[in-house]
Amino acid sequence: MNTTENRSKAKSTKNKLRHFVAASLLLSCGAVMAEQAPPAKPDMAALQKVMQQQIGLMTPEMQKQVKALSPESKAALLKIYSQHTRRSDTITLRQVMHEVLSDYQSIATGLLTDNAEQAAGAARRLANHRLPRGGLLPYFKPEQVNDEMVSVLVPFNDSVEGNALRLAEAAENGDLMKASDYFSKVTDGCMACHATFRGVPGKTPYLR
Repeated sequence: MNTTENRSKAKSTKNKLRHFVAASLLLSCGAVMAEQAPPAKPDMAALQKVMQQQIGLMTPEMQKQVKALSPESKAALLKIYSQHTRRSDTITLRQVMHEVLSDYQSIATGLLTDNAEQAAGAARRLANHRLPRGGLLPYFKPEQVNDEMVSVLVPFNDSVEGNALRLAEAAENGDLMKASDYFSKVTDGCMACHATFRGVPGKTPYLR
């Protein structure tokens, strides 16, 4: 191979390296900008449409209760719904709770085995758990669907989903002790919500 060919090949190799480096820098900058970009605001019109579709699935009795909620309660429910981008047309609230329990157990496993990625990933899944068919309201008793119930539901949402997100952030920052503190708060939120709305699972009124 002559000197001219060597120089041409070397020049071609340098150009390829420049293109590779430039592309890598662009990808890195894009990733940084994506991380720093603020989260997109929820499309409230789309959420209202989803809620109307859910109301259409309810019985007339439940529809009446939901429509009687104050504008403030409806806005609070929309805010809760905006935090859940995963929705199902088939599964029930009990099945959603089974998924939440699975994620809860995965968080515990991650914390106990120093697996921060597992704990953070499971916590984010729990925080963005699926909404069941028809949304949350049809799974309450009709007399529970009122402004007082919604006012209680909002802090419960922050106690569980909010602390799950804080747990994920702590785990991602490598602070598993802080993450475990948030795990206790998630547990407290779950138990308080169950005590208010669920009662003892499987309990029957037909036993003396």
